[in-house]
Amino acid sequence: MALIGGCTVGPDFVRPAPPESARYTREAAATNAISADGQSQHLVSGAVLIADWWKLFKSKRLDAVVRQAIANSPTLQSSEARLRQSQDNLLAGYGVFFPQVAVGADVRRERTAPSQQGAPASGSIFNLLTLSGTISYTLDVFGGERRAVEGLQAQADYQRYENKAAYLTLSANVVNTCIARAAYEAQIRVTEQLIDLESQQLHLTEVQVRAGTTPYANVLSVRSVIAANQALLAPLRQKLSQAEHLLATLEGVEPSMVTLPDIALAKLALPSDLPVSLPSELVRQRPDILSSEAQMHVASANIGVATASMFPSFSLNAAYGAAGTSMGNLPAASGRFWSIGPSATIPVFQGGSLWYGRKAAIAAWQQSQASYRQIVLAAFAQVADSLKALEHDAESLQAQVEAQRAADEALKLLQVNYRAGLVAYLDVLAADVQVHTATFAYLQAVAQRHQDTVGLFVALGGGWWNEKKPSDENEAP
Repeated sequence: MALIGGCTVGPDFVRPAPPESARYTREAAATNAISADGQSQHLVSGAVLIADWWKLFKSKRLDAVVRQAIANSPTLQSSEARLRQSQDNLLAGYGVFFPQVAVGADVRRERTAPSQQGAPASGSIFNLLTLSGTISYTLDVFGGERRAVEGLQAQADYQRYENKAAYLTLSANVVNTCIARAAYEAQIRVTEQLIDLESQQLHLTEVQVRAGTTPYANVLSVRSVIAANQALLAPLRQKLSQAEHLLATLEGVEPSMVTLPDIALAKLALPSDLPVSLPSELVRQRPDILSSEAQMHVASANIGVATASMFPSFSLNAAYGAAGTSMGNLPAASGRFWSIGPSATIPVFQGGSLWYGRKAAIAAWQQSQASYRQIVLAAFAQVADSLKALEHDAESLQAQVEAQRAADEALKLLQVNYRAGLVAYLDVLAADVQVHTATFAYLQAVAQRHQDTVGLFVALGGGWWNEKKPSDENEAP
């Protein structure tokens, strides 16, 4: 048995070596605070990324939405079912290592034709009862069965990491959708407030026109601006509806049955400490990289299976039974039969199918290696993009804060000068538009900063490896 165990053909799978690079970008990532709008973020190398990372936004309502989506999402349920299927296939594959035992019973009435054997006698009709038992055991001399089970184990690993990826994608989509929905609601409120303000200004302008102190062209200008801002509401409300419908889909309910959370953009905390894994750690954490590695393992095992099929296969077989024309004469010695002995199947000529099958398995292994490298490169690029995005988000947000502050101050000064009769009302209208534009851009920058923070958590793998076990949650603090 020791000799047999040492004859496993095909390559032994070795995990790809982690990259030697210590950072994701050409220049070192910022280690000091990334500050904007009075909020700072710190990149902490080697810090622990918690599995339920969305709690870092400190919103119980957001946490409740994510939990509901995890519990009800058909996508996640489908992924979990595929995982169970692969695990059961693995358990079924282990059966090859055990003897295969079967019991058979056959009852029939038949008529013989001796002429088929060249005998001149006439045929007879009789009953035949047969009870038998068989046992067989495959001698996995060249390890083909072991490689097949190894491939099933790797396939189960692949589905496990795919399940983690589905979990991460679902939670990220829910959080990003909630952030986008909160931003749309804030933009709609700002637009409605501006329209109310402009409607008041329209009333004052109409009074001034009737008094003869202002030309009627000013009324038309104000109405034009109000109509333009009202036209902005429809697409914003459409985006809001789409976000709500997407949220319903992610939660696993119909749009008509969704319970929408009351999450304000201003109430979402910005995570301050952002853990950053080393590249050598990332390849052991991201689900997509690990699932690609599992596919490499499957391809490696398939080479062993294809190689073993080119060699002889051996098995031990035994059978014992009894046959008779009635239940009463089954125990008779004349009706007993048995067989025992090894069997071998040697492939001699298969038209090249086995040889080229092995070459195809090797090509599949090479393809899986290239796919793995591509996924690793894409993962590193995603982390690098997220790190740079956070820096640029802070710069953009700070510029928007200053632009909004300047627009507000300019509007206040123009309103004072307008009441004093020093400036035309068209100047006030232009300042209103600038305030609205600056506020819109500010809200978009805030939402983008939050979503890029989510993007970093996703790029780093989501922290699933730090998930608390039920026993950990029950421990006393």
